[in-house]
Amino acid sequence: MHVGIVRERRPGERRVSATPETVKQLQSLGLDVIVEAGAGSEAGYADAAYGEAGARITPTLALAELDVLCHVAPLTPETASQLKRGAVTVGLASPASERDTVRALADAEVTAFALELVPRISRAQSMDALSSQALVAGYRAVLEAATRFPRFFPLYMTAAGTIPPAKVLVLGAGVAGLQAIGTAKRLGARVSANDIRPSSADEVTSMGGTFINLDVETAQDTSGYAKSLSDDRAERQRQLLAPHVAAADILITTAAIPGRPAPLLVTADMVAGMRAGSVIVDLAAETGGNVEGVIAGRDVAVPTAAGDGHVTLVGLKDAASAIPFDASRLFAKNVANLLALMTEQGVVAPDFDDEVIAGACLTHDGAVRHAPTAELLQGAK
Repeated sequence: MHVGIVRERRPGERRVSATPETVKQLQSLGLDVIVEAGAGSEAGYADAAYGEAGARITPTLALAELDVLCHVAPLTPETASQLKRGAVTVGLASPASERDTVRALADAEVTAFALELVPRISRAQSMDALSSQALVAGYRAVLEAATRFPRFFPLYMTAAGTIPPAKVLVLGAGVAGLQAIGTAKRLGARVSANDIRPSSADEVTSMGGTFINLDVETAQDTSGYAKSLSDDRAERQRQLLAPHVAAADILITTAAIPGRPAPLLVTADMVAGMRAGSVIVDLAAETGGNVEGVIAGRDVAVPTAAGDGHVTLVGLKDAASAIPFDASRLFAKNVANLLALMTEQGVVAPDFDDEVIAGACLTHDGAVRHAPTAELLQGAK
C-alpha cells in the first residue's frame, strides 16, 4: 500500500509527519512510503535522508493514488476531495473548527484518524500527539518568557550584591504545564502552579513546583482532561488567583479543554496588577486564550495599574512548530505507531473493535463517527 507524506502548506507549520527513522518503521510493516519533495526541509530533514531510508521522493503527491496520507496540520476540503474512496488519513484534524474539511472527508468516504481523538489510556500513550506536542510547547513557553524578561531567572549571590530568583506561576498542570514547571526550575526560578484536576498537586510537586491550593472544586472528565467550571466557580477561581498572579514575575498559562474555547483565567485587571517588566505567555492564545486581551502571534504591552511601566503579554502561536526537528520526531512516531496498530502483512485495515482505533476515527464509510463532531455538524445545518 502507498503511504504519502505531504509537505505542509499551512503558514507557520514547520513540522512533518514522518522522519527518516519512521520511514524505516513503516517500511518494516510492508508499506511503500512516498515523500513529497521538501516535506521535511523546514524541520531539518533533507530529501536525501528520506531517500537513504528507502522512501521514494516525488515533486508532488498524486493524492488519488494514495492508500494512506499522513499529515500534521488539518487538511483542506480541497485536499480531502482529491483522495480516493476508502483512503486513510492520519494527522491532526481540529474537528470542532475545521467542519468543512470533516464534511469533505465524509463525502469522499475517507477513513480519517484524528490524533486529537486518541483515547487517554496507557496502551495509546505512544500515539498521543496532544501530549507529545504539548511537551514541546511547554518547554518553548519558558524560553519565550526568559528572552523577554528583563532579569535573570536564577538566584545569584555576588560581591556586588544578591539577585533574587524570578517567581514563575504556571496555570494548568497538564503535559505542557508540567514541562514548563520543569524547565523554569532548571533555569533556577521559584515555581508555583495551580490546576483544577485532583491529581495535579502531586504532579506539580514531583516536578519541583509548589502547588497553590485554591478553594475551588476539582473538575476532570473521564479522559483525564479538565472540565469547564460553572460561571460562579470560574469567577471564584479568578478572585483566588489574583494575589498569586500579582506576585509573579512570569505567568505561563496552559489551560485548554479539547474542542472548546480556552477558559478565561486571568482578567485585564489582574494583568495590570502585575509588576512592571513582568511577562505572561499564553499557550492557549490560538483557542481564545486564558488571558484577557491576548492576541495569537503577537506581543501586547499592557500598562500597569501603578503607571510605572508595562506587562508583556505573549500570545504564543504555532508553539510546537518553533522547535520543528524534535516536535516532528515525536509527532512522526505517534503517526507511525497508530499506523502500526492497524497494519497487518502490509495492509492498513483498521479494526474498529479496538478501542484506540475506534476512538481516534473521525470519519469512515461516508459517516462522521466521532459523536460530538457529528452533533456539531448536524446543529450547523
